[in-house]
Amino acid sequence: MVLRYLISFFILTQLSIFSQELPPIEVFKPKDYGAEDQNWGISQGNDKSIYFANNKGLLTYNGARWKLYKSVNSSIVRSVMVIEDKIYTGSYMDFGFWEKNEFGILEYSSITGDEKISLAQDEEFWNILELDRWILFQSLDRIYIFDTKSKSIDIIESETTITKIYKVHNEIYYQKINKGIFKFKNGEEIVVANNKILKDNIVINIFASNDQLLFQTKERGFYIKESNKAIKEWDIQLNNKLREYNIYNSLQLNNGDFILGSVSNGVIYINKEKEIAYTINQSRGLGNNTVLSLFEDNDENVWLGLDNGISNINFNAPFRVYKDDLGILGSVYTTFLDDNILYLGTNQGLFYKNQDRKDAFKFVPGTEGQVWSLQKIKNTLFCGHDKGTFIISKGKADRIYNTSGTWLIKEISDEPNLLIQGNYKGLYILKKENNSWVLRNKISGFDISSRHLEFIKPAELLVSHEQKGVYQLKIDADFKEVLSYSKTAVKKSIKSSLNQYNNKVLYGSNEGVFYYDSTSLDFKKDSILSDLYSFTGYISGKLINTNNKLFAFTNDNISYVQKEKLSTNYELFSIPIPNSVRETKDGYENILYTGDDKYLIGTTSGYIISDLTTRNKSIHTIKLDGITSHAVKEKEKPLSLNSDGELLNKENHIKISYSISDFSKYLPSLFQYRLMGFNNNWSSWSSKSEVYFENLPHGNYIFEAIGTVGSQQTVNSIKYSFTIAKPWYLKTTALIIYFFSCILILMIINVLHRNYFKNQQEKLLKQKEKEIEIKQLENEQQLMQFKNLDLQKDIDSKNRELGLSTMNLIKRNELLGTIKKELGSTKNMTDIEGVIKLINNNLNTSDDWKLFEEAFKNTDKGFMKKLKSEHSNLTSNDLRLCTYLRLNLSSKEIAPLLNISIRSVEVKRYRLRKKMNLPHEASLSSYILEI
Repeated sequence: MVLRYLISFFILTQLSIFSQELPPIEVFKPKDYGAEDQNWGISQGNDKSIYFANNKGLLTYNGARWKLYKSVNSSIVRSVMVIEDKIYTGSYMDFGFWEKNEFGILEYSSITGDEKISLAQDEEFWNILELDRWILFQSLDRIYIFDTKSKSIDIIESETTITKIYKVHNEIYYQKINKGIFKFKNGEEIVVANNKILKDNIVINIFASNDQLLFQTKERGFYIKESNKAIKEWDIQLNNKLREYNIYNSLQLNNGDFILGSVSNGVIYINKEKEIAYTINQSRGLGNNTVLSLFEDNDENVWLGLDNGISNINFNAPFRVYKDDLGILGSVYTTFLDDNILYLGTNQGLFYKNQDRKDAFKFVPGTEGQVWSLQKIKNTLFCGHDKGTFIISKGKADRIYNTSGTWLIKEISDEPNLLIQGNYKGLYILKKENNSWVLRNKISGFDISSRHLEFIKPAELLVSHEQKGVYQLKIDADFKEVLSYSKTAVKKSIKSSLNQYNNKVLYGSNEGVFYYDSTSLDFKKDSILSDLYSFTGYISGKLINTNNKLFAFTNDNISYVQKEKLSTNYELFSIPIPNSVRETKDGYENILYTGDDKYLIGTTSGYIISDLTTRNKSIHTIKLDGITSHAVKEKEKPLSLNSDGELLNKENHIKISYSISDFSKYLPSLFQYRLMGFNNNWSSWSSKSEVYFENLPHGNYIFEAIGTVGSQQTVNSIKYSFTIAKPWYLKTTALIIYFFSCILILMIINVLHRNYFKNQQEKLLKQKEKEIEIKQLENEQQLMQFKNLDLQKDIDSKNRELGLSTMNLIKRNELLGTIKKELGSTKNMTDIEGVIKLINNNLNTSDDWKLFEEAFKNTDKGFMKKLKSEHSNLTSNDLRLCTYLRLNLSSKEIAPLLNISIRSVEVKRYRLRKKMNLPHEASLSSYILEI
């Protein structure tokens, strides 16, 4: 453990951390842009999109997305140049141009194929230049001059290798190896310089230097051709340094400085003073050390086509970045500038360097560990440290307190020889004795960690603890004891802080900014200062007052307020550096004013310097890149960008892509959109550069989008109108069909309705008829009943008459029988024979029976018929007996009618039973009556 500590101490004390404040660098790897590693040429279109000549084809980048167009013959694209609306490219055995079609997609046209040019064997076209109406394509053996008007091509042959073509003073120059520098003018080849330097050394580039030519060679630096045609070194000292590099290409920037791309050490930046300002290579943030191509875009960003990837350097950005890739510095928690010495307090200790020189950071011995604060009070620089309190002077640290960690130190008003410091375990007092600061005492009665503290009265102060809240303390006059303390009503907040601004004590929390009100003795919300957190995404309540500005830190930027010059109102600003770039520990953000409106912001690996005087002055436009639509389970199809969209109803899945071609690393592009006809409200701001709408209903739509870069809004908006057709069942033809169908249906309904009512009427009529018929039947039945009743009465009357006549007959026969019997006892038969004969004639019942039978049939018509059908074996006498039995006559009553005895009647009845097969227990009379 001791050995490890000694090694760490040795490294920190002996090593210097050398780096440079460099512009922001954005690195794109092949996996990011979806093509191969090498990029041989770069150009920019009128819409600010960047085009790269890549091993796999033409690569495009619009600031939002990459797209690759493979070369026609699958060869490496070696050169690219955008001229007006055409993108010219040169590759193996081919050169031509690309144009966007109505869908925003590039389509290729070959010039060599169309013009039937006879190319040399295995030609590759490495450079393209424009001169008036001519486009020049250069291979290593020839220069092809294409006339865009006549479509004709002239060829410049060379017996030696042509290294490159250059455009200077609106003239075309080129080098032939071992021959010198030439220019092509009025159709003739003219020698410009053929001295040994320019014949034997590869010329990387030719620049205009006033009216002179400046030649940059691959290995020997810069040479200038003066008016007397003499060639001499541009700067001997610079050339000596450049000979250490293997230069591959170069570029003169719009500001007059030079960028040189090397084979093994990245890029070299040369300023107007002919000094190497800095070198940017892979160890300093570049994607790769081999630079194959260079290009400066319209916003003065420099693009590097590398042997493995692409890098973009924001030279014009208002930011400079110091990054310690070795990790020696650690995370920066506090900074201070004292007498032009920049101090960085990190989690590894305290480091310092001269601000104006390219010195390396040096470590202050004895400060290993976490540094919390740096403050200069009464001409003494104090360092709050995890190990206690240090006084810093001339690169040395003197520890004056070591009991516990020190958060910060503050002055005490009216006490010039006392200081108060917040520590891990409360509050302590430092006292100046014999011109030195020493620990005097701990303030008793309060042991809570005091990271943030502010005085509200000479002996009253506020102490903030993010887990417990804000306390108000009253201290005795000697600053030895806390007399009382209480918790304020303001809510506690993680990563909160206290600070003073504009003579107010402020408390920053996740609910806004609060100020301490001396009247109510509590905090009140400041609605204006709370706007510091209104941009987006609260992450910390840390407030920092520097250079009369109050800074706060949000997820998307650093916001600050300052007083307006001619009023007491606040102005609100932002520095568009998101937290993802700052990479600071939330709650421990730090910012330092370094002069000339520049601010140093500590990060986890160094710092960023923001120049507020260098605002983003670029004009930003948003553009529509592409629109596709598709139906469910079908492929996307592109839509024309030149006309309104007319879509089928099923093609109601829409994807719209848009972009802002801004390539600033620290200025994010944000977008907002709305789809009128669907939702007229604007969406929230988002970095997403495309939107997808699913299952849109039929109707007319207008898509609109706007954007911002940093805090600067685009000068335009994009609009695209499209219509989704109605489904087939809602189209005019269908509606006509529906109309006539409805009419037909109504007619059918009417007919059916009429038929229904007719049927109902017929049914009702039939029902009425049936009811009438039933009524008639009922009446007939009732009449029949009446008739039957009358008949029954008649029958009953006749039965009574029949009964009476039967009884009379019986009585008559009885009487005649009696008379006959009495006469039979008379001795003189002769005298009475006539009487007896008359009696016998009257006792002959056959005629009486016939009359009786006829009368009986009239009264009981069905009986005889049914009796005969069921018992066909009955004789007439049997039927006669049955008739008498039907009249419910007894045997005694029947005997006279049959002129037989009662016994004979019983015998007849017995025989009748047998003929009818009646069971023994059955009653013959009952059976006859039931028939």
